[in-house]
Amino acid sequence: MRIRATVAAVTGALALSALAVPAAQAADSAHSPAELAKAAHAAHQAASGKSAFSTSSAADTGEPYMLDLTFSNVKINKGKPIVAGTSKQVTVPLTFTVTHGADVDIHASDVELNVDIYRGTLDSEDGNVLFGDNLPTCTDTSATTASCTGTVDVYPDFELTNADAATWKAEGYAFDWNDQNPLDPNLDWSKVGFAYQDALTTTKLQRYSKLTVNASPEPVKKGKTITVTGKLTRANWDDHKYHGYTNQPVKLQYRKKGSTTYTTLKTITSDSTGYLKTTTTATADGYYRYSFAGTSTTPAVSATGDYVDVQ
Repeated sequence: MRIRATVAAVTGALALSALAVPAAQAADSAHSPAELAKAAHAAHQAASGKSAFSTSSAADTGEPYMLDLTFSNVKINKGKPIVAGTSKQVTVPLTFTVTHGADVDIHASDVELNVDIYRGTLDSEDGNVLFGDNLPTCTDTSATTASCTGTVDVYPDFELTNADAATWKAEGYAFDWNDQNPLDPNLDWSKVGFAYQDALTTTKLQRYSKLTVNASPEPVKKGKTITVTGKLTRANWDDHKYHGYTNQPVKLQYRKKGSTTYTTLKTITSDSTGYLKTTTTATADGYYRYSFAGTSTTPAVSATGDYVDVQ
């Protein structure tokens, strides 16, 4: 599982203590999002095979008790896919609602919560987790509900591989440390509240695409042949370069001078390097472009129209 850097999956209360804040920090200092995510995954794995922690006496089980808190109305990037290039950080908005019991103070210094997105299996090396650089902030909308906002921050230059161009799930988790120091090896887990919810929503992570076009000759006589070339490329998260997107259907479109609408002339297929080439007949002054509809892993893109003067 990768959390801002590849780490081995961990389980159990000992892992929770090992992943907590340094001893110099007290329980009223928030974890980083990465630390909190690790702690939440460890706690969730410790309860593997259960829908929640045991409802029997926490003192008997040594497990955190079930915190009366739930997540809902989760939206990642306003419902749109997250698109990342090869190196530039991408930050998208995160919003969600928290509903909690009257005895749960989500603004207390020893209560921490977050929503992140993940892909794959959380307890294996093929999993990946993405979250914001900071924990979200929540504003009360009633005595037992709050509206929360945050971000998901993506660093494609070291967080992603091409396998991450997929559908991701959102998970939510919360801890109430109840005035305890999470680093304390004698931490009383029966006094720690924990809530976890999976599959809150889904979002797609896509590889940024580029498309070029060049129509020639310019100018050209009416009725003569115009050759239109271009290239379809997309981000490669394995080597952080752009490579041709091969064997993809791409539309050649034309917009007459003075019009605002493009009309599709034909559809061609990108070759083994992403290269595009076709011909058409010159009819009137106008713009030619290539347009790609996109796939599940790659967003749609259209080239900027190339103007041809027809004489």
